[in-house]
Amino acid sequence: MPVLAAEPSVYPATLLEMPPVGESDQQWWVLHCRARQEKALARRLFDSQIPFYLPTIDRRFRLRGRTITSHVPLFPGYVFLLGNREQRLGALTTNRVVRTLPVGNQDALWSDLRQVYQLIASGAPITPEERLSPGVSVEIRSGPLAGLKGKILRTASGRRFVVEVDFIQQGASVLLEDYCLTTAD
Repeated sequence: MPVLAAEPSVYPATLLEMPPVGESDQQWWVLHCRARQEKALARRLFDSQIPFYLPTIDRRFRLRGRTITSHVPLFPGYVFLLGNREQRLGALTTNRVVRTLPVGNQDALWSDLRQVYQLIASGAPITPEERLSPGVSVEIRSGPLAGLKGKILRTASGRRFVVEVDFIQQGASVLLEDYCLTTAD
C-alpha cells in the first residue's frame, strides 16, 4: 500500500526516449535542491510544463503490521532539468533550489540518465550507490537490461552492476549473475 500515489518523475513521459538535444537552446541543468524538496520541485516543474527527470525508486517498510510503499528520490538533493536559461530561472524562483550546476558534457549526462531510466523501468530492486569507486567496466548482454554499460562492484551480497551518473558521482545498482555480463570495450 503506497503512502501516496506515485507522481510523474519524468516530463514529458518520452523525455529520455527522445534523441539528444543537439543545437537547440535547451540543455541539461542539475538542480541541487534544499533538503527533502525534490518532489515538490518536480511538481512545480510538471505544472509549468518544463522538462525534467527525478529518478525515484520504491521503498517498502512495515508499520504497525502493514507494508507501506513510498516513492523516494534515487539521488537525494538532485533534479535534472532540460531547458533554456529562462526555464532554469523559473526553477530558481521556486525557492526550492540551492544552486544550479551547468553540465559540460551534455551527451554523457544524457546517456547516464537514459541508463538510470532503463534500470528503474526494469523493475529490478535498485540500491543507491554513493561515492563510487573504480570497478571493472562491463556491458549486460542478455535480458531486459541488455545493452546497459556500467561497472561491477563486489559486495557481501554478490556482484552488483552499477550504472553511474558521473556528473554527480552517484549511481544505482542491481544484483546480477555473471552469465549476463561481458567486458565493455
